[in-house]
Amino acid sequence: QVQLVESGGGLVQAGGSLRLSCAASGRAFGSYPMGWFRQVPGKEREFVAAITWSSAWSSANTYYADSVKGRFTISRDTTKNTVYLQINSLKPEDTAVYYCASGASTLSLRIGRADYWGQGTQVTVSS
Repeated sequence: QVQLVESGGGLVQAGGSLRLSCAASGRAFGSYPMGWFRQVPGKEREFVAAITWSSAWSSANTYYADSVKGRFTISRDTTKNTVYLQINSLKPEDTAVYYCASGASTLSLRIGRADYWGQGTQVTVSS
């Protein structure tokens, strides 16, 4: 059974930082692009970041939504089947439920299409 389990959310003051984690199990996620999304009640789920992995080159490519560039960093540890989202300089508008996802390509993730989704972790930023 494929599972994506997010953790690391919480309540933080504006200007603070959080690191979200997504532990994957059930398939060889190391070969697939992984991504983070966020959703505010009443709004559509929004793409945040995605990361690929090339075992041949031991390297990864990353992609970010314009709204988070410079403050968010996505990374992955293929040995732990875990992807991370480091969020710095948090703003109240970053408040949302953050979801981890796995997809067939970064293009599909960037348009919101994923094969698997986690259950989400709440991030609340107070002003």
